[in-house]
Amino acid sequence: MRRFDGTELVVATHNAGKLYEIKDLLAPYGVSVTSNADHGLPEPDETEETFAGNARIKARAAVAALGLPALSDDSGICIDGLDGQPGVHTADWAETPDGRDFRMAMTRAWTELEERGAPEPRTARFCCTLVLAWPDGHDEVFAGEVPGRVVWPMRGDLGHGYDPIFVPDGYNITFGEMDPAEKNRISHRARAFEKLIAGCFG
Repeated sequence: MRRFDGTELVVATHNAGKLYEIKDLLAPYGVSVTSNADHGLPEPDETEETFAGNARIKARAAVAALGLPALSDDSGICIDGLDGQPGVHTADWAETPDGRDFRMAMTRAWTELEERGAPEPRTARFCCTLVLAWPDGHDEVFAGEVPGRVVWPMRGDLGHGYDPIFVPDGYNITFGEMDPAEKNRISHRARAFEKLIAGCFG
C-alpha cells in the first residue's frame, strides 16, 4: 500500500458536492484539493464494465492532463434480481434528452423485477470504488458497499439517484427517507473512503 505524501490532489469529478465532501475528509492531512472543473478538464468516456475500470479511466485521464495525483470514484446500484444491473450503467438508465430522470430509472428497475418475477426480498447493494492514481503509473483501489433491498413504491425525497427505492440492511427506511448525515455515515462511498484514509493517509 503506497502512502500519499504529496500536497496536491485532483478529484476527477465535476460534482461540486462530491468535491466538498472529499475536501472535508482530506482537510486534516494538509492536502490541497481541486477538481476537473477547476482545471477545465472534460469527462472521459467510461467504457469499462467494472466500477474499478471506469474509476481508473477517470483518474488516469486527470493524471495525464495535469501531471498530478488524481482520485476518482465510480459507483452505482447492483440489483441481484436483474443479474447485477444497472451496475456501471446506473446513471445511463436515467439519461434522457433533457437530462437525468431517476424516477424513470427506478420505475424501469422495478418493472423489470416484476416482469422477471424476482422473489422477495429483492436484494441489492450500492457499490463505490475509489482509485488513487500517481503520475508514475501506480494506483491503489478501494471498494465499499452497502447491502440492502429494493422496495416499491418510492419513499422519501432526502436523497438522490435510486435512494428512494433502497432500504439498507438493518433499517426499515429508504436512503431517500434517511437523514443525510446518517446516510453519509454508512454509505458505500463512506466505507470506501474509510479504506482509502486508512491505507494512504492515516
